[in-house]
Amino acid sequence: MTADGPTADGPTAGESAAGDAEVISRVDGPVGRLILNRPKAINALTHEMVLAMTEALDAWATDDRIGCVVVTGAGDRGLCAGGDIRSIYRDARSGGTGSVDFWADEYRLNSFIARYPKPYVALMDGLVMGGGVGVSAHGSVRVVTERSRIAMPETGIGFVPDVGGTWLLSRIPGRIGIHAALTAGTFSGRDAIVGGLADHLVPAARLPELLDSLVAGTPPADAVAALVEPASAAPAGDAQPADGRVWIDACYAADTVEEILERLRGHGDPEAAATAQAIAAKSPTALKVTLAALRRAAGLPDLDAALVQEFRVSTACLRSPDLAEGIRAQIIDKDRTPHWSPATLVDVDAAAVERFFAVPAHGDLDLGLDRSHRTVTR
Repeated sequence: MTADGPTADGPTAGESAAGDAEVISRVDGPVGRLILNRPKAINALTHEMVLAMTEALDAWATDDRIGCVVVTGAGDRGLCAGGDIRSIYRDARSGGTGSVDFWADEYRLNSFIARYPKPYVALMDGLVMGGGVGVSAHGSVRVVTERSRIAMPETGIGFVPDVGGTWLLSRIPGRIGIHAALTAGTFSGRDAIVGGLADHLVPAARLPELLDSLVAGTPPADAVAALVEPASAAPAGDAQPADGRVWIDACYAADTVEEILERLRGHGDPEAAATAQAIAAKSPTALKVTLAALRRAAGLPDLDAALVQEFRVSTACLRSPDLAEGIRAQIIDKDRTPHWSPATLVDVDAAAVERFFAVPAHGDLDLGLDRSHRTVTR
């Protein structure tokens, strides 16, 4: 059985049988299948996709036929390359609010996935970036392959890690999470397992076999165990240098982005110096807010609290000039020469950073998450 093979039981409530639907939801035996279906865009998430996933998951949560849910991406390039950046760009330019509505529903979906009552199996093959991390890395059974490339590259477009990314990155051993966030570095499947972003490595060629086993009724843990390989079978990514965490932990222990860059440049390792150059090209505002967000997330009680914080930050980013400029330079015009405002780190003071975390005057952006399983620190 392939990732986009025929349905066994046909569409049910919240499902679509249309091959051109952006999310194909169906039931295959005891498995609820969610196939992100925008292969030309590497399955980048739209608002409609988020709502379709939520609707299907909600229906399947109490459906006795469904033993587990499996999330895959159409095509062979990756599970999901992130969110619909062009829509965010239009909002950032025009003052629209569609992105705020999108983020609210997306972050609610991320929370729902994290507490889903049935096994949620995410096949994180190929590219998994930004919003793709949000619909996979919060699942209960997270499978990567030797082709997996996982990243939270937001600083490159003047944005800050979201979809629970600050929660995940802040809990990676050592300071690799800070390194990955500031550099927009990429984790391989091996790195993702070591960093707690994934659980199991299964060769990409055997994913159809894994799906067949699940459809046959094999419990997810057993189905994965029969095919799993050591994480070391996958190559390392650039978020985890070959020499380990030695210079990363030393350099990123500094209190500020400026001090981190100073340590990287003065360390003596050519890779550390190259890393400083890569970071310095990013949005000064995004770098400082990202560092603050990760350090605050490390002290929050749970994922939902981090999502609430991220919602405030994302909403503030929408009104920051760097988000539109970063998307313009990287995605729209592709000239790769963003003009950040402010242009230097020294011009981004503590008060400017704090504004990204402030509770809005018209009321808290709390997402309406279930307060029975979390406490938000205000």
